[in-house]
Amino acid sequence: MIVEPYVMFGGKCAQAFAYYQEHLGATDPMIMPFRGTPAEAGAPPDWLDKAMHASIKFGSHTVMGSDGMPGHPPTPMQGCSLTISIDSDAEAERIFKALSDGGNVTMPMEKTFFASRFGSVTDQFGVSWMVIHEGAR
Repeated sequence: MIVEPYVMFGGKCAQAFAYYQEHLGATDPMIMPFRGTPAEAGAPPDWLDKAMHASIKFGSHTVMGSDGMPGHPPTPMQGCSLTISIDSDAEAERIFKALSDGGNVTMPMEKTFFASRFGSVTDQFGVSWMVIHEGAR
């Protein structure tokens, strides 16, 4: 069994995946638009090129996503975060800074009793993240 997160982006899936590729090193983005699928019939013209379904790789892990349904904005992400485990303080700081750009920091990146670097942020696309480097405490 494999459990993979599925994130709703409310019309910004392609932008989010491009950002994650550029700044987080994500790979293999796949975006299936509404156009050319059975869902095309119910989509307004400005929604045809939005992501009906998408996926992207973070190392060996996949995050799936969608722009959701036209006229139904997603509920803000609550009670759940995507977590990125990093193998150095410097890389954790870099990733956290990238996710913070245009986002909302909920816990600044700092040393904690459980990690040498830890921080949490909701990025500019509404996705909640935790960034951690356990390292030497």
